Amino acid sequence: MSADPARAELDERLLAWMREPGWPEDEARFAQTALDLFAFQFSHCEPYRRFCEGRGAVPDALRDWREIPPVPTGAFKELALTSFPLARAVRVFRTSGTSSRARGELHLDTLALYEASLLPSFRRFLLPDLAPGERAHIVALAPSGADAGDSSLSHMFQVAMRELGDPESFFAVRAGELQAQPLIEHLAACESEGPPLLLCGAAFAFVHLLEVLEASGVSLSLPRRVRVMETGGFKGRARERTRDELYEEIQARLGVPATRIVNQYGMTELGSQFYDSNLVQPDAPRRKQGPPWARVRVIDPRSGEPAEVGALHVFDLANAGSVLAIQTADLGRDLGDGFEVIGREPGAEARGCSIAIDELLGGRG
Repeated sequence: MSADPARAELDERLLAWMREPGWPEDEARFAQTALDLFAFQFSHCEPYRRFCEGRGAVPDALRDWREIPPVPTGAFKELALTSFPLARAVRVFRTSGTSSRARGELHLDTLALYEASLLPSFRRFLLPDLAPGERAHIVALAPSGADAGDSSLSHMFQVAMRELGDPESFFAVRAGELQAQPLIEHLAACESEGPPLLLCGAAFAFVHLLEVLEASGVSLSLPRRVRVMETGGFKGRARERTRDELYEEIQARLGVPATRIVNQYGMTELGSQFYDSNLVQPDAPRRKQGPPWARVRVIDPRSGEPAEVGALHVFDLANAGSVLAIQTADLGRDLGDGFEVIGREPGAEARGCSIAIDELLGGRG
């Protein structure tokens, strides 16, 4: 719990919301909490205050959460953007190394909000068929949180296994290597009448698994209750896959149709994640959606006005200890009750986590 009474009150409000049963949409609550959180961060994060003052955005002048200035993700590589004394940090998540030496950092003074935010979305979009009291079998094509302590992705999988996974859930990357053959043998033994099976990881971790399957001439037919979650983009150091190509290979080698594959949109700088809607709303068009305490706006980068296609700005109340408004380097399309990611801004670095997994597993080109 924060030592600052104002921050502690904000955290309690957010935790109560995140722990409510169901999917508690509340636009008025989001709007007021966003303005209250902005006022706190303006007062307690000096670099962010200077950034906002330079844009004439001060708490007394704002009447709408959409007026809160978003910080470019690149700023997290240059500054410790915290709304608490840095000495109180209990965890630092870092962006994966890419072509740039600098790595963005998200400093957290508590893991409570981060974990409370991720669980409802993880369950809703990846395990909507999980019965009360039932646990899923989660297999992560990633290192554990113990092996990759600064990886937000590994931490997310670890929390999901702890709260939603069965005792046999496990990480398939150990000592920097994908344990491909034991993983293949394990998957081949999964029974159709077992619990929901979630196979999750960065996109290029799946590429490595698929290459082993192809080299050995093996194709699996995973149980009906399987689903795949991939994240991190499709560009590697040595080769590339389009989403369609990757999904076709997953269907051919693992027996999982595209309708059972979910892409996650997340980043180290955020406390919440966004997912494809195809499992929770199978009869509706696929689009990215997130939790009720986060919003995504599509903005024309030239005019700064809302647009059908433009830059993605994320407003995430789970970022209570940092900065709630983030300007990503991604381009997207507004789909009303969701959005579609259509690529990176020209000149932007490729997303790091998939490249890092590709490097970790040997795909250095």
